[in-house]
Amino acid sequence: MKNISIDFPGVKALSNVDFSIASGNIHALVGANGAGKSTLMKIMAGAYNHYSGAIYLNGEEVAIRSPRDAKNIGIEIVYQEVDTALVPYLTVAENIMLNVLVNKMDKQVFVRWPKIHQAARQILKRLNIQIDTNEIVQNLKLAQKQMVLIARAIAEDCRFLILDEPTAPLSNTETVELFRLLKDLTQNHNVGIIFISHRLPEIFEVCKDITIMKDGQVVTRKSVTELSVAKVVEFMLGQKLSEVFPKRQVEIGETIFEVNHLTEKEDAVKEINLYVRSGEIVGVTGLVGAGKTELCKTIFGSLKTKSGEIKLNGKKITIKSPFSAVTHGLALVPEERRKEGVLVEEPVFSNLSAATLAKFSTPFGFIKSLAEKLNARKMINDLAIKTPSENQKVAFLSGGNQQKVAVGKWLNADADIFIFDEPTKGVDVGAKHDIFELIGRLAAAGKGVIYATCEFTEILGITDRAYVMYDGQIAQELVTANTDEEKLLFYSTGGK
Repeated sequence: MKNISIDFPGVKALSNVDFSIASGNIHALVGANGAGKSTLMKIMAGAYNHYSGAIYLNGEEVAIRSPRDAKNIGIEIVYQEVDTALVPYLTVAENIMLNVLVNKMDKQVFVRWPKIHQAARQILKRLNIQIDTNEIVQNLKLAQKQMVLIARAIAEDCRFLILDEPTAPLSNTETVELFRLLKDLTQNHNVGIIFISHRLPEIFEVCKDITIMKDGQVVTRKSVTELSVAKVVEFMLGQKLSEVFPKRQVEIGETIFEVNHLTEKEDAVKEINLYVRSGEIVGVTGLVGAGKTELCKTIFGSLKTKSGEIKLNGKKITIKSPFSAVTHGLALVPEERRKEGVLVEEPVFSNLSAATLAKFSTPFGFIKSLAEKLNARKMINDLAIKTPSENQKVAFLSGGNQQKVAVGKWLNADADIFIFDEPTKGVDVGAKHDIFELIGRLAAAGKGVIYATCEFTEILGITDRAYVMYDGQIAQELVTANTDEEKLLFYSTGGK
């Protein structure tokens, strides 16, 4: 790709970018929030056609102005938000073979379903994934959905595979399997892979070369052996890795929130006991599938409770739904932000008032649009949300800015307890810093924060105490200052 430039209303997204990749190579593409890496890859995949510049394959110029153009020359992309790319009510086999089915519909009348399922099973076997091809996709876990998307990408004659945050929803074991597959695709099938990830250590594990972008331009391109994680962060941000986590000096107060013997209706979490004090950030960690998300949703009333009690400021409260949770002063920023955290087809301003509409309404129920927009402008400034205006659709914001909107909508609610479930998933280092600063400000204001993540580095960097979960239960409670990643991993894998 040579001299690639593209503009959007009010934004110069890319400016004269050069990018290249060789077959049989895993090439990392990294950059801070809004650096332009996803935009560059969407051009390569045919999603944007109004760019300037040229694209070459084997030295010959090719025209990529649509997804079909990209597919015709063997370019496949797996986007970060898996639910938007899958058809939830179709089977695993139908989703994996979707492109094949569509391309053959104009050539044949009848579909041979046994062959479709057989082909899907062969691809899954090659990926070493145990998923029933008859299963409906909406019933799958997030990690399984991600693997279905990767299976779909290689179901055709894929020459170049673009992966946007592929490991974000995966467990350690699933990530190892993914890396095994990527190495097989490059070494034995000569596929070129562009690997976009904010988990910088894994780039050094699996990638050969790295291109770093900042503000719509390429900052540098090097072999990963020439760099370190700290140096990559400096290229991306202009600041050191140690500066990502804010320095906190908060006086922790009395206990304001308690969970006693909490068990979810389907036993997804069992006999949970935890407490949060005023001004305290409490971590909930463990591997993927340990029950962190289920615990957050049970506390918030999204999942039903079988037994146990919840106390707020010393008084027992009953939470039977998210509505009652909000009424009692709880806020939840969920893991799947596009599906559960924001209204992607609505503008930024209406998202930022969604949790507190009563504050922006007349006594007769009419929304005060001007008050809504003035509030949004203040929050956009306070949270450093990168958007052309408050009228921009949330769907067109980057992942980090969408997450800021998901958090921002709760700030007017004046909640006592803020629950964050994987708040930095798929978010770059710069946006992470902003989110950590925001969470730190909440704690400094005397709020209680529950911070659920499988990123041990974040647990050590931002929390005061941490509960480690294993198999739906709390395996250990630790004071963060007195622990390390080795201990967190030990208890999260069932260590006693």
